[in-house]
Amino acid sequence: MAAAAGSARAPYRRVVLKLSGEALAGTQAYGIDPDVLGRIGSEVRAVSDLEVQTAIVIGGGNIFRGIAASAGGMDRATADYMGMLATVINALALQDALEKVGLQTRVLSAIEMRAIAEPYIRRRAIRHLEKGRVVIFAAGTGNPFFTTDTAGALRAVEIGADVILKATKVDGIYSADPKKDPTAERYARVSYLEVLQRGLQVMDSTAISLCMENKLPIVVFDLTVPDNIRRIVLGEPVGSLVSADA
Repeated sequence: MAAAAGSARAPYRRVVLKLSGEALAGTQAYGIDPDVLGRIGSEVRAVSDLEVQTAIVIGGGNIFRGIAASAGGMDRATADYMGMLATVINALALQDALEKVGLQTRVLSAIEMRAIAEPYIRRRAIRHLEKGRVVIFAAGTGNPFFTTDTAGALRAVEIGADVILKATKVDGIYSADPKKDPTAERYARVSYLEVLQRGLQVMDSTAISLCMENKLPIVVFDLTVPDNIRRIVLGEPVGSLVSADA
C-alpha cells in the first residue's frame, strides 16, 4: 500500500501542528479565509495519508487577542478567556475543512462546552490519534496568562508527540525580522538555550523551556509554501530546527 510505504519513510510517528489564528485569516486583517482553510485541510490530509498521527493546536488572534485587550484596559484574565473562546471558533472551522477532505476529526476543548466539543482528556486524545483521527486542541490550556504556544508545547508533551511543527509566514528562524532587516541571518538549526538567550521570536519562553525540559524538537516553517508540512514529516530539511544540540 502506498500509505504504508510512506509511513515507513516518515521519521515522525506523532506530530503537533501549531497554527496561529492569523494563519487562518490569510491576507485578511480579520476573520477566516475559506481558501486558506481548504489548503490547510488538503495538507493535513496528505500527512494523514502517510499514517502519521496528527494533532493541531490553534490560536485565536484572527478574532480576538487577549493581550491586546488587556493593554487597552480590560481585565487580563477576562481578556484571555475571551481569546480562548476565539480558538474554539477557529477549531470548529478547521474541523469542517478537514472533514470536507475526508478526515475523521475530534475537537477537544480545555474549557467544557459539550454541545460542540469533547472535554480535553489526555488518554482520550491519545486514543483518538491511535484510531487515525485528527485531534484539534482548542481553548489553549484552559487557564489565563498562558499563550497557545505554551498550550502547544504542553499538549505535545502530554500526548508523547515526536515534534512540534510551528507554522509561520517566514521560512525559518532569523536573527531579526527579515521583512524589516535585509541583513537578518537565517538559522538552519538552533538550540533551546540560544533561542532564550538571543530572544529569538520562535515561541514564548515558557513554551521553549517546556520543550527544552522534555527534549521536544520544534520545526519552524513557512505555512504559505504548499506541501511544506508533508515534506517536514518525511524528514526533508524544511525551515529551522530547534533542539538540544544545534
